[in-house]
Amino acid sequence: MRTNNLQDIKNRYNIVGNCDALNHALDIALQVAPTDLSVLIVGESGVGKEIIPRLIHDHSTRHSKNYFAINCGSIPEGTIDSELFGHEKGAFTDAIGESKGYFGVADKGTIFLDEVGELPLATQARLLRVLENGEYIRVGGQQVLKTDVRVVAATNVNIRKAISEGRFREDLYYRLNTIPIQMPPLRERGNDILLLFRLFAMQTAEKYHLPRITLTPEAQQRMLKYKWPGNVRQLKNITEQMSVLSEKREIDGETISHFIPDDLETTLPAPITPSGSHSYENEREALYKLLFDMRTNMGEMRRELNALRQRIDDAAALTSRAQNLAPQFSAPVVQSHTPTHQIANDEVEEAEAEEIADGSETLNLNEQERLTIVKALERNNHNRAKTAQELGISSRTLYRKLRQYGLT
Repeated sequence: MRTNNLQDIKNRYNIVGNCDALNHALDIALQVAPTDLSVLIVGESGVGKEIIPRLIHDHSTRHSKNYFAINCGSIPEGTIDSELFGHEKGAFTDAIGESKGYFGVADKGTIFLDEVGELPLATQARLLRVLENGEYIRVGGQQVLKTDVRVVAATNVNIRKAISEGRFREDLYYRLNTIPIQMPPLRERGNDILLLFRLFAMQTAEKYHLPRITLTPEAQQRMLKYKWPGNVRQLKNITEQMSVLSEKREIDGETISHFIPDDLETTLPAPITPSGSHSYENEREALYKLLFDMRTNMGEMRRELNALRQRIDDAAALTSRAQNLAPQFSAPVVQSHTPTHQIANDEVEEAEAEEIADGSETLNLNEQERLTIVKALERNNHNRAKTAQELGISSRTLYRKLRQYGLT
């Protein structure tokens, strides 16, 4: 793309920066915009991923239609299907009327699914169907509906890791990832950090009627060396803090150390030291660390809970299928063709035959499950992905069952 066209785009969307990685991401977005291909935007939290889908929609043939930005991580798991695909009247307690859902309302338009990696597995299956053939069914409904929607998704999680842990469908990942766009973290954007600082400093000064702050060369070097774990969002927050709390309008190395950690490798923000005789630096550092650890632990607990729910659902689905297929694997009753002149061994053999006929007509549940898996593997030429799909369980659960029954 020519430089003047790219600069026009940046001016229109208030994009600040000239690093190659950012320019490359914008260039790909503009190239793919006229098509209907699905796009997956990957990048850390706070890098500005939400700009790309808006740009794609505005430069597509759908620009005059609806555009919806949906944060998948903020919608409760129990209502997300209804939010996305709609529901019929009476589908659940609060369903006093029918709802079209985002995919119904956004027909001919664009939907941006932010934090798509947080979608429940059941919702992922519904989304995959929409992406493949444009079909979906409302919650509580039976009629298959059609929609024509362009989907742009974004995530800050490691999707490959989520797939290996059974938290994200591999087929959905490849369907979403038709065109990948990587948004660079702030720490890799070089002098863009200083450009963004000047923008945020100017905006804060105008908003709060304050003199604009500037940076000394020493302070600029500290800004460039810091890792910025919160990316652009964190830079804006720190700039606002310095604009309001700092008595100096020229921020030097000593002043900036109150807002940026001395340890430039840290992922925690610097505590703000008050001007009084007592410093609460240690207390604030401890609090920040506690809050950060709590957030990390909550995320891990949520992932483990979702994985546990999936294992329970998979086990129930496999057990149900095994019970339904039990008659196929029932033990046959052996008919005796012994000539009348042959002498029976003794009455015990007759008793054992009756026990086989009566007690083993239906195999025990574990054997049924094992045979169900064996038959499904044979039907699918031992393709584990197709076998898991037929059985209605995840690939991870199938692998665990194969190991359990010695079928690996």
